[in-house]
Amino acid sequence: MRELAQKVSTPSFVFDTDRFASCAAEIKAALGDIPLCFSIKANPFLLAALPDCISKVEVCSPGELAICKALRIDPKKIIYSGVNKGEEDILDAIDYGADILTAESVRHVSLIRRSAALRGTRVRTILRLSGGNQFGMDEKDIEQILAVRDAYSELEILGFHYYTGTQKKKTKVIEKDVETFRSFIRRMENDYGFHPTHVEYGPGLAAEYFDPPLEEKDRELLTYTARLLQDFAAEYPLTVEMGRFLAASCGLYFTRVEDLKTTDGTHYAICDGGINHLKYYGQMMAMQTPPIYVLKDADKKETYTLSGSLCTTADLLVRSVELPALEIGDVLVFDRCGAYTVTEGIGLFLSRTLPRIALYSVRGGLQIVRGTVESHPLNTPSFPE
Repeated sequence: MRELAQKVSTPSFVFDTDRFASCAAEIKAALGDIPLCFSIKANPFLLAALPDCISKVEVCSPGELAICKALRIDPKKIIYSGVNKGEEDILDAIDYGADILTAESVRHVSLIRRSAALRGTRVRTILRLSGGNQFGMDEKDIEQILAVRDAYSELEILGFHYYTGTQKKKTKVIEKDVETFRSFIRRMENDYGFHPTHVEYGPGLAAEYFDPPLEEKDRELLTYTARLLQDFAAEYPLTVEMGRFLAASCGLYFTRVEDLKTTDGTHYAICDGGINHLKYYGQMMAMQTPPIYVLKDADKKETYTLSGSLCTTADLLVRSVELPALEIGDVLVFDRCGAYTVTEGIGLFLSRTLPRIALYSVRGGLQIVRGTVESHPLNTPSFPE
């Protein structure tokens, strides 16, 4: 971390691609023969170092498809999902050769059919079952589609997609998910004679951020879930989709202390980063503490509130944490921020500079893949001359 800090200015994200590959390999080993799909919304930068053990990537927007094109991702790896797909988006995915499209609504089915007809092709499609939210379709809608599927010559309906949410720590929730999905598929088989050839499920496993031992808790949850999924896969052709659980452990965020002050007995460290860059799931009001490293040796300890550079009282990275006594210029490193935080932060607030992004591996060293980006042009009105 000290070597990396000397090579990157702050604020910066560094994503360890060796760690990403190791995590993917561990998950794949637990799943066995079950194909693994990476949901790139968790961290599109990791697409540049996609491990071979990941069979598919889930794309959820036209912008994410554009990223895949720029990185020349094999279109046969792409499952194109997302709740808002227009005809132009679907045509773009078909033209690129995306392997599977997800239908999230009855309208999506119509749009995919029309787009397929325009291109004179047949589109491999999976129907998404809703988990009680805005994603996917009601079971009755899927039944109506399957009842007349022979009339849909433009579609090759492969099977189903099911995902109900993220950060599931309780195994009983995952058990309920699996049983709900299995029961649904069995009903589709019994009532409509439909036998799926592709079933995608996102278990939404919780990546542990705050409560050590972090890695051990991740592994325990993975081991239990893998047994459930292997049992499911023995009955149906399952592909497991993951984002957060795959990417969370491989990210480091570097930020520098710019000011120190004490107000009403509270020691504040003002950093050049903040919540516009860094966000952990479940860290409401900065009440929980992720792994933090101070790149210095110091015997004295102090308790600090770590704040960012935004003009809002909400800009707290951690409300209370004991650290080696800080000085202006010290570098703090936040660990396990490889999933979502790089894209979920409120980056445009206060028109602060967006952080540098780097990839790191032992063999390839450090590679800057995005320099700092000024956000103020995006917040500046532009008038025609």
